[in-house]
This record gives sequence, C-alpha cells and structure tokens, in this order.
Amino acid sequence: MSQIPNMLESTIQKIREMVDVNSVIGEPISTPDGVTIIPVSKVSVGFGGGGSDFTKKGSAGDNPFGGGVGGGVKVAPICFLIVKDGNVRMMPVAEPANTTADRIVEMVPDTLDKLTAYFDAKNQKKD
Repeated sequence: MSQIPNMLESTIQKIREMVDVNSVIGEPISTPDGVTIIPVSKVSVGFGGGGSDFTKKGSAGDNPFGGGVGGGVKVAPICFLIVKDGNVRMMPVAEPANTTADRIVEMVPDTLDKLTAYFDAKNQKKD
C-alpha cells in the first residue's frame, strides 16, 4: 500500500496546527483610551506531494517506496478594524510596490508636492 496518503495527512495536520482562526482575525488589542484594534490577514496555504513504489527484481516482498510531501503557509496583513465608541472603521494596509512602475506611481504625489512647494517659494521670493 502506498505511503502517500499518510504523508499528505501528516502534512495537512501540521498546517492545521500552524493556521487557525486567529491567523485570519487576530486577537483584539485594547488601548487605554477605549479604542479596540483588530488585525485582519489573508492566509494562503499550499501543499503537494508525490511518490512511487519501486519493484525489486526477483522479490515478492514489500517494494521500497520513495516520495515526498511539502507545504507552505503565507500570512499577509490586509487591514485593521478600529472600533471606537460603537463605530467600526477599516484601515487598509498598503501593499509594497512590486515593480519599478509601481514605485514611480507611488512617488508622483510626493514629487508633485515638492515641486509645488519649490515654485511657491520661488514666486514668494520674486514678490
């Protein structure tokens, strides 16, 4: 009988131990001024495995087995829920720029602010 189902079950059990509901909705954090902050995350899980029974020539006994299983878990913060005075507000977590184009787009507002301040200062000097 193949060992793959046992290996996959073992891997799934380990992933269950690592990830629970507190990985998605974190424990609330209360501040002294009555604000409650609840972290919310996205959990991605992946696993796979494979193997094969090898036959021994001239042997009627158990065949040797070779195989492997792997898995991974990624937890990424998405937002924080802010609860204050009965009101709930969502504060998203900005994802970091992945490409050069994304970084340039992120820099545009700051660059425009700096240019505006420069030209305002230059115009005030003339006056």
